[in-house]
Amino acid sequence: MTPTSTTTERTGAALLAVLLPAMLATVIASDMVNLVLPSIGAEFGASEAELAWVVTGFLLMFSVGIPFYGRISDRVSMRRLFVFALVTYAAGSLICALAPDLLVLVLGRMVMGVGAAAIPVLSIIAVTRLMPEDKRGMGIGVVSAAAGIGTAAGPAVGGGLGQLLGWPALFWLMLAVALVLLPAVSRVLPGEAPAGAERFDLPGGILLGVGAGLVLFGITQAQVAGLAVPSSWISLVVAVVAIALFGWRTVRVAHPFVPPALFANRVYRGAVVVAFLAMIINLGGLVFVPLLVVDVNGLTPGEGALVMIPAGLAVAVVSPLIGRLADRIGTRPLVLTGLAAVGLFALFLSAFTGGTSVIPAGAGILGLSVGFILVMTPIISAAASALPAEQVGVGLGILQGAQFLGAGTGPALVGVLVTARRQSGGGAVNPLYAAQEGAAYSDAFLALAVVVVPALIVAFQMRPAAARDDNVH
Repeated sequence: MTPTSTTTERTGAALLAVLLPAMLATVIASDMVNLVLPSIGAEFGASEAELAWVVTGFLLMFSVGIPFYGRISDRVSMRRLFVFALVTYAAGSLICALAPDLLVLVLGRMVMGVGAAAIPVLSIIAVTRLMPEDKRGMGIGVVSAAAGIGTAAGPAVGGGLGQLLGWPALFWLMLAVALVLLPAVSRVLPGEAPAGAERFDLPGGILLGVGAGLVLFGITQAQVAGLAVPSSWISLVVAVVAIALFGWRTVRVAHPFVPPALFANRVYRGAVVVAFLAMIINLGGLVFVPLLVVDVNGLTPGEGALVMIPAGLAVAVVSPLIGRLADRIGTRPLVLTGLAAVGLFALFLSAFTGGTSVIPAGAGILGLSVGFILVMTPIISAAASALPAEQVGVGLGILQGAQFLGAGTGPALVGVLVTARRQSGGGAVNPLYAAQEGAAYSDAFLALAVVVVPALIVAFQMRPAAARDDNVH
């Protein structure tokens, strides 16, 4: 091994040592509050609709911010963006930890979301730009592992630590993590701005962010109060208008926020759609399996969170291996296999949960989580490889934005379905579901399995238009 390769390997190891805990903390923060919302509501005397803002406020800033960070990363140094993100995240965590009422808590969560939005997209961009091409799949696998672990561990951390020490302890923990990472980021990430970056259309970016945020807000409001409430349908109508105006500007301005050439790339276009649909399924499972075992099986939030731990451990083990495998055999076979696994385990959850044992719920979410990582790791790597260097930042920003928009809309849509099925009563649609309770959850998991079908159709068509991209077969 040459000194140069040794130095590169050490640099890659140091980079991943910073990115992994940053990604882990960010993703944990997105849903760590789900199981402690009743405690927060009891302390502040808040209704369910008001409490929803603790989750929605974070996700709104998160989904709006990701494309901006991806675009700005083509003009601003990685170190400066990461430091800004961590400082903002720490400030939001401190506000939440000290919040005297629900309004301040929601504002703190929104500030956290502004900082957290940078971490997923900047982590993938850093791996793509700073690690050798033959190590890129492994690096993305490690970052994906952190995201998968964080997603599965969020309810466990929130339910367990929140029950033991109280919900403010969750935010003190996030504050400590951000402060510890700041000096490491300053040492590891480059301080030079990318060369040759062109201007971009800021109003177009604002329209895209407003449209994405209002879609998420409108669906979330529908989950809490139904589609008939003005805050839901007006938000969705304005979102459609904002996205239409964004499309209008994209084809008319000289330097659009999202270059139209991005979506002329078949591999990248398919990656965005599959990432969005796969995240709807994954987050729908990760949010509603803990709720199922608490609501139907009678577990405490802390006990319910334990059901998610095997899934997080499995994702941690397999993600780097999937990254290496993607470098060898290509994207399409892994993505199709992963989507098939996601669909099968969603059907398993629909058929066999709700009984006296929680083992089927744990097994189902484990298989669903591993299938999801089998999809996302090669999808991200393929998208990065399919884009020219000057489009990697904005391209991965849009991809990650689509992924986390799916993360926000998935639980909201499933929540609407669960609420409607509870109100209507009746047995589960799935004839294999034999439990007396939890029919609404069975129908929700069945709906998630149906979402796999369009994802499979799109993934099957993900062949490169030319032989220049050898990573997608």
